[in-house]
Amino acid sequence: MDSLIAAAARALAAGDALGALNRIALREDASALALRGIAMAQLGDFVSAKRLLRGAARAFGSKAPLARARCIVAEAEVALAARDLRWPDHSLDAARATLDAHGDRLNAEHARCLKARLLLLMGRPDEAEHALASGARGPLPSVLHATRALLAAGIALRRLHAADARVALDRAKRAARESGIVSLMAEVEGATQLLAAPAARLITRGESRPVTLEQVQALASPERLIIDACRYAVREAQTSVSLATRPILFALARRLGEAWPEDVPRESLIEDAFRTRHIDESHRARLRVEMGRLRGLLRKVADIAATKRGFALMPTHAHEVVVLARPIEDKHGAVLALLADGESWSSSALALALGASQRSVQRALEGLALAGTIQSLGEGRARRWMTPPVVGFATTLLLPTPWTND
Repeated sequence: MDSLIAAAARALAAGDALGALNRIALREDASALALRGIAMAQLGDFVSAKRLLRGAARAFGSKAPLARARCIVAEAEVALAARDLRWPDHSLDAARATLDAHGDRLNAEHARCLKARLLLLMGRPDEAEHALASGARGPLPSVLHATRALLAAGIALRRLHAADARVALDRAKRAARESGIVSLMAEVEGATQLLAAPAARLITRGESRPVTLEQVQALASPERLIIDACRYAVREAQTSVSLATRPILFALARRLGEAWPEDVPRESLIEDAFRTRHIDESHRARLRVEMGRLRGLLRKVADIAATKRGFALMPTHAHEVVVLARPIEDKHGAVLALLADGESWSSSALALALGASQRSVQRALEGLALAGTIQSLGEGRARRWMTPPVVGFATTLLLPTPWTND
């Protein structure tokens, strides 16, 4: 390695992208292309960064598999930062295997962290945890310790385990401080603030108040029946009944939960669940059928009693009923939650992360743009969508997470 390449590498490690470019900007050899690509990524020019890193990988070729693998990992990091979720992750797996085979333990660990970040971004916390668990053993630099702790916190947040997330964030804060990297410390601080921000609204006896993620976790109790409008489920202690695929039944359960301990008139239930104001006998018959279905699904945790004017929720064991609602009631809340990271997303990347069709995501984006909530950059396939970070609440409970019956 010549002196200019070594000096540029040291500048990049210290976060001085312009200093690195001053040394190698006019060079076209493989090592210079790779460092120039990393520098452009640090400056936010992801298009140029990907082009340079891809050129460096080709220049290294099969005769330098270790250097080529490092370029592929760098390109994967740029793709993740650019929210290019269609970038082939099998290339990252192959590069990690090459790094492991050549004894480059630290870059192999970095590749594992990138894979875990991708899986977490796509709402697959179990797979992300598995990717981290297969990581290298032995001492690691503080920057990798901080990265792993941030990922562990993200996994815990997705699972609504606030206490585990706080422990992981404390580890990340110590490691980031040791690394001295300002951007990493800022990332940890931003993640820590999510725990203190309101993540949901708690509705009890008709009154609503904001609650943090730690307060959400503390709600679980045999004494409390929770109508969870964030995960579309009815929960009591260790028992959970998912209504994610039964929107009408959940709408009825939520309406009953908000009114508890009072009953709800039949007309109000019909208007909320069936979205109609012109009520006839067919709607009343349908309400009786849906209430029968809901009663059967909730039989372990609650009964539904018919009253003179409507229906009332009767918990089987709990002494209190609460409704846990999203911080913002928007049908496109999951899209807003992903865009809230401040990065620019393509509609295809949003569709992959949400597990939805690209066309439905495009319709949601167009509606949000018309409302002035988000903005777009570019045209055609290069079009990207973004919004400033949502201030005032955490987006954790807006993100889609699979929910299963116990």
